[in-house]
Amino acid sequence: MKSRIEPMPLEDAVRLGSAMGIGEVQAGKNAFRALARHPDLVRHLYGLLTMLASRNKLDSRLRELIIMRIGWTTGSEYEWFQHYRIATTQAGVTPEEILAVRDWRKSELFGPAERAVLAAVDDTRERGKVSDAVWAECEQHLREPAVLIEMVVAIGNWIMFSQILQSLQVSIEGNSAPWPPDGKGPAPTR
Repeated sequence: MKSRIEPMPLEDAVRLGSAMGIGEVQAGKNAFRALARHPDLVRHLYGLLTMLASRNKLDSRLRELIIMRIGWTTGSEYEWFQHYRIATTQAGVTPEEILAVRDWRKSELFGPAERAVLAAVDDTRERGKVSDAVWAECEQHLREPAVLIEMVVAIGNWIMFSQILQSLQVSIEGNSAPWPPDGKGPAPTR
């Protein structure tokens, strides 16, 4: 599938990324390069991403499980592909857990905090908000108001990114196989 927005040339994207404090690897990704066609907007979007990924209060493992669940439930191949690597190499999520996030309610791999944030994702996707019952579970396990707020913002952020990536049809870099670790994606939705 061809991207709907021609990505900014790599050298220009790297130069823009550098001016924004974004490393060459991240600035070279197709998502950044597509969004870089609107430099002011990309600066703000990546400011939030940077905060959620590097100055986070929400545990990185929980954040990555949230993102993987969103990637699966929205069918966002790019989001799933990029965060598979981050989840497994930086956040301690195993490939088995990533596969289990697809149908997490039937898995015994997740503890109470993980199940609570995954339920928060599903509530938000299905109802537009976290229900009172799921909020109580999240509150019990995450405790701090700042962490709970960040959880809600992270869910909203990566749902938004899923929509952006799919609407712009941002493609995976290179010849990489989609949907790691097994190459199986979700059933297409209408």
